[in-house]
Amino acid sequence: MTITSPHLGSSKAWTDAQLLYALEEVVEKELNRHLKVAKDWMPHEYVPFSDGRNFPGIFEDGEAWEADQSKVTDIGKIALVVNLLTEDNLPSYHHEIASLFGRDGAWGTWVHRWTAEEGRHGIVMRDYLLTSRAVDPDKLEQFRMAHMAEGFESDNRHSMLHSVAYVAFQELATRVSHRNTGHQSGDPVCDRMLARIATDENLHMVFYRNLLGAAFELAPDLTMQAVRDVVVNFRMPGHGMPGFERAAAQMAIGEIYNMRIHHDDVIQPVLRFLRVMSIDGLGPEGAKAQEELGLYMGGLDSEASKFDEKLAARKARMVARGRA
Repeated sequence: MTITSPHLGSSKAWTDAQLLYALEEVVEKELNRHLKVAKDWMPHEYVPFSDGRNFPGIFEDGEAWEADQSKVTDIGKIALVVNLLTEDNLPSYHHEIASLFGRDGAWGTWVHRWTAEEGRHGIVMRDYLLTSRAVDPDKLEQFRMAHMAEGFESDNRHSMLHSVAYVAFQELATRVSHRNTGHQSGDPVCDRMLARIATDENLHMVFYRNLLGAAFELAPDLTMQAVRDVVVNFRMPGHGMPGFERAAAQMAIGEIYNMRIHHDDVIQPVLRFLRVMSIDGLGPEGAKAQEELGLYMGGLDSEASKFDEKLAARKARMVARGRA
């Protein structure tokens, strides 16, 4: 099945300002839909405060953190720290999207609503980690300071279309990462908390995905180019944090987030829902971008299959060693 937009083939050169104005009604529609389906929730209701104890400091009865106090698995600890440090950069994310999308009208209302909802995620995760003594609190704070002191600049800050395309995929990637972290955490309380966060992230993905679909109707060639650029150069927003590459490798092996998950559970679902590879009637640049996107996805799938084989071989070796 193919999709042909009445705007396809248009040579109109869209500016960011024109696209922001043209998409305002879609943003308002999606904002109203979001507010109807989103459910407010209380971060404190997901934290086991009765498990909490004082840490050393101003409290004479403070108890130092020890690794054996944690209920969370090793891979769960790594992923929780990565996920929380990513959420900690919310002030920078807000600045980025407020600068791109504006603070007025439906765009501004969405920017502030999104920021308020995302703020809950960092609150509840930090409270959980400290109350449950899941990770070393001193190291966690040191990581936070190092990460935030570096600052954050989006790879897509140059273009509103690129930014919309990026968050359509990134929100889903974050949802998947949180959900898989919960499953691998070894703590049912942690799993429930991250499932709640993942629900928010999914709703945010739907908002941006639908907005991206509207952008394809308005400016198909430019949107196709933006999607190609974002998919080919995709990086998670936490890539600049201390030790990210090592943590990402461990999360890949731990099946929290890896190439197979990225291909099957993040990129493909968005492309498939929007039928990106079935759009026809594109201009030369749009058609080129679509072809290059298809080639990249084929290569990503092949690389993911190689990773699957290596992961399966690693598991087999571990089982063999356990039997020896």
